[in-house]
Amino acid sequence: MERSRTPRRRVGRPPHVVVATRVYSPEPAAAAFRQEALVLALEEAGAEVTVLTTTVPGTGPVRSAAGRVSRWPVKRDRQGQVRGYLSYLSFDVPLALRLLLQRPMDALVLEPPPTTGLVGMVAAAIRRVPFTFYAADVWSDATDSVEGVPPLVRHAVRWAEKSVWTRAAHVLTISPGVQHRLEELVGERAHTTMVGNGIDTGTFTDRGEDGGQEGPYFVYAGTVSEWQGADIFVDAFTRVRAAHPTARLVFFSEGSGRDALEARVRAEGTEGIEFHDRIPPAEVAAHLRGAIAGLSSITPGQGYEFALPTKIYAATATGTPVIHAGEGAAHDRIVGHDLGWACDYAPDAVAEVMDRALRGEGTPAPEQLRAWTLRNASLAGCAKQAAEQVMGDLRH
Repeated sequence: MERSRTPRRRVGRPPHVVVATRVYSPEPAAAAFRQEALVLALEEAGAEVTVLTTTVPGTGPVRSAAGRVSRWPVKRDRQGQVRGYLSYLSFDVPLALRLLLQRPMDALVLEPPPTTGLVGMVAAAIRRVPFTFYAADVWSDATDSVEGVPPLVRHAVRWAEKSVWTRAAHVLTISPGVQHRLEELVGERAHTTMVGNGIDTGTFTDRGEDGGQEGPYFVYAGTVSEWQGADIFVDAFTRVRAAHPTARLVFFSEGSGRDALEARVRAEGTEGIEFHDRIPPAEVAAHLRGAIAGLSSITPGQGYEFALPTKIYAATATGTPVIHAGEGAAHDRIVGHDLGWACDYAPDAVAEVMDRALRGEGTPAPEQLRAWTLRNASLAGCAKQAAEQVMGDLRH
């Protein structure tokens, strides 16, 4: 199957771009923010956009600030996430029909997982339109890091991902690390562009009320899973608590490891650690504004050191520094731009920098953090670059 070619578009109407994503605004997920920003940028570039996504649990009809949004119910896990083989299939199978029945379209944009990429790749070939794939992560690497995944599944995910990458009209990556890893797997290709990643700096801002928390506290906001390794902060906090008895560690999280981590804290009777479910982005921003630091981590040895977690930018956009545990791209970015503290992925090392943060040692100025984020990690700026690539493929 060759890469999709652009069909002739009828004169007199704007290009119609379809975006297929399993999560979309108002869900508090990085992919949802990224795709909404892309839709806004595409509309500003003159496109008409339709979003094919999922219904949001616990809400009635949801309006979006951008695009015509078509929602379909899917299977979600206990935490309300579209995650796991059955959840992906519950989105991908209906998506195939939704794409084939879609009114005339001129381009298709696909968000992971790779199974969605495969469905979109086939539909784009049938409809004879170019498709763009947003490579925010390398899913096959993540699969390799999870214990208990059958080898057949690992190979299938790798094959699916590489097939989609090589046949896309364009592949958009979010960091130099993802770009480099993609090139290692499929070689350097002209249709691959690093557009970066960022945060909604209008929602995550340094102005406004804080979350109303009492005493000094750290915030971990985001997914808890094998490759993030957020349990390192629990290990470190038990060491810090003795010298700082009023300090707290607050999780606003979901993910495959969240329940197990909470159960462990409860069983050990560790005080000062709180677990909360996901909350709207504006509320996350408020809690971050009042925090000593936002927390980020990458488990070493799982091949994910190239990742740049969005939670880093969420903190710095609010003027709050970051503590990052682990080596790789995130470590280098925080150290290189004075965004907080970065250390080895080890309880004693993390405890040391948490102690320094609580004492105010080496804390960067909020104004500096906010200014750096506006210059380097604005979601709107990244989305504009992505939209330019999608629209550029239509003109070729």
